[in-house]
Amino acid sequence: MSPTDDTARDDPGNGPLAEHGVLAKLSWALRSDTGGVRDSNEDFAGAFTLTTPEDSWDRGPLFVVADGMGGHAAGEIASRVAVDAALDAWSGGSPGAPPQALRAALRRANVAVYDAATVPGRSGMGTTIVGATLAGHEAIVGHVGDSRAYLVHGDDCVQLTADHSRVGEMVRMRMLSPEEAAVHPARSQLTRSLGAEAGIQIDLTRHTVDAGDSLVLCTDGLWDLVSRLEMAEALRGAAAGGASLELVDSLVELALKRGAPDNVTAVVITVTSALPITAASGRRLFRRGRD
Repeated sequence: MSPTDDTARDDPGNGPLAEHGVLAKLSWALRSDTGGVRDSNEDFAGAFTLTTPEDSWDRGPLFVVADGMGGHAAGEIASRVAVDAALDAWSGGSPGAPPQALRAALRRANVAVYDAATVPGRSGMGTTIVGATLAGHEAIVGHVGDSRAYLVHGDDCVQLTADHSRVGEMVRMRMLSPEEAAVHPARSQLTRSLGAEAGIQIDLTRHTVDAGDSLVLCTDGLWDLVSRLEMAEALRGAAAGGASLELVDSLVELALKRGAPDNVTAVVITVTSALPITAASGRRLFRRGRD
């Protein structure tokens, strides 16, 4: 069965971004919102999706979320540069199976941000990144920083990534409980991010997925205010109908209603078939657009 594509896009500069797509064995939707506190959106999101059969293409889609940091709009630049570089590396067909290709794409993103930071006024800029692809019955997730990936399976929602932050390290060392970490004043201080050095360690994990399962990729503007239980409840309908703009909107709107002090970005990917997700198809890029 050939993949089909149905997409919608809103591109209002620093306003909300909404996109969705329907493929042969999965559906996806994303939304990024500036929120009511920040003047600009330092989050950035994009996807490489499959649209037309192409025998030479040997891997599946890629979804990426980044949360930039740095003064004088440098955070906006860092997140965009990172996502664009990752998608370019992926769509360019760099060699390697999906796990190795994902690691290579995120390393390309790091080099791109590192190089971009040499421009005067951008010193010290950086970004988090989390990317996910699907192949066979697996989701492959890579990340740097504290943007997260979750797997929603039925009523359960499991965090797939471990924050590269001071508080995250303290939780892993059992110096803080998760409840204490949630309100700790240093919870946003990162220990690893893209752009700080020319080389970066990418954490990569693999997870079994089946029909009805959903992945959530998000920035801290979402996960800081929306619990795993609430994510599972919001995505309960995805198992039957697939990811939709309404579903991803429900997550983002919940954070916004709680006075999100940061930008809020979420991508939801739902597996809609029990058959393996093959990695052969055409290519199309969906990116947050900004002049």
